Amino acid sequence: MTLGAIYALIALGYTLVYGVLRLINFAHSEVFMVGAFGSLFALHAIGFDTAHAPPHGLVLVGVLVLVVLAGMIASGVLAVVLERLAYRPLRKRGAPRLAFLITAIGASLLLQELFALRYGRNALAFPRLLARSTAFKIFGAPVQVPQIVVVASAIGMMLALDRFVANTKLGRGIRATAQDPETAQLMGVNINRIIVVTFILGGVLAGGAAGLYGIYVETIRYNGGFIYGIKAFTAAVLGGIGNVRGALLGGFALGLLENYGATVLGGEWKDVFAFTILVVVLMFRPTGLLGEQLGRSRA
Repeated sequence: MTLGAIYALIALGYTLVYGVLRLINFAHSEVFMVGAFGSLFALHAIGFDTAHAPPHGLVLVGVLVLVVLAGMIASGVLAVVLERLAYRPLRKRGAPRLAFLITAIGASLLLQELFALRYGRNALAFPRLLARSTAFKIFGAPVQVPQIVVVASAIGMMLALDRFVANTKLGRGIRATAQDPETAQLMGVNINRIIVVTFILGGVLAGGAAGLYGIYVETIRYNGGFIYGIKAFTAAVLGGIGNVRGALLGGFALGLLENYGATVLGGEWKDVFAFTILVVVLMFRPTGLLGEQLGRSRA
């Protein structure tokens, strides 16, 4: 559930951008990675490092909020920069979809190598903020405090996004643009603004996931977003690409499936089991588990 929550938050970025632009933003994995580095730099800025004992009380709450917010800001800014510098010029020139795909992959590799040159190719330690204590047990299995914090925070972000898309003016604009951009523009929707908002939302959610990832996993590296990005994209496809609630379902389903596979078959089979289930599901339901488009659902 903990890994599934992180997958789901990242998957929402893929789903939102695809729903509006029909674009698979493969640089989204690096948006997540930059958010993780942003969270780490924020901790360093206030004097926290691996030598510190986990904080307590209100200090702990403040530090946790700072970590998540720093990740959100870093990822949100990068998402807007990517939209302005990489994708908008292509849209203005009417470039084919393949050009967007190649640009996304190029931006992803560029960001990876820039961070590798600046911060090295070894993993960086993330300060421990939450003690690995057991809060309670479910059927004998211990549930640790960091797991509760990650899942609860992720669900809160997901609910906030769901309500934003369903009930706000910008959310209606996102759904209208996803369903029919030409008609939405004729009805007064500012398409460029909606696209920017969509990238910001996806980036902010990826940054939130990055902060929670740092709190839970406690290590980050220059290419750390790659495998999480691939799995989040898989989660989005599993739930139904372009469907917000499908991304949530796909993320949790993938997290549960891969850990079930690791338990039954062994840890080395975890990824094989998860992707095999994906293939089987898509064979019988190519549109994913839910399959609705963003513009055609309340989500």
